[in-house]
Amino acid sequence: MSLTADDVKKIAHLARLGIDEHDIEAYANDLSNMLNLMVQMGRSNTDGIEPMAHPMDQAQRLRADEVTEHDLHEQFQAIAPQVEAGLYLVPKVIE
Repeated sequence: MSLTADDVKKIAHLARLGIDEHDIEAYANDLSNMLNLMVQMGRSNTDGIEPMAHPMDQAQRLRADEVTEHDLHEQFQAIAPQVEAGLYLVPKVIE
């Protein structure tokens, strides 16, 4: 698939991008190459290939789910101007 200079101008307008006139041909060439790659990849036979969540096919190392901080909400709420039922009360800011 090949894009023209007019195609690039229209895409730039829709994306609200400013492109210099002397760069339009380079953009058209680069975008055409990307689209051609997508077409080529779409033609690839992927029968029997299982989809992967990540191309590196690695398991993520997870740390143990342990409590590392103590519950200090009572100390924090003790210095708050207004608290009710464990919630901070704030002044109304929107009418």
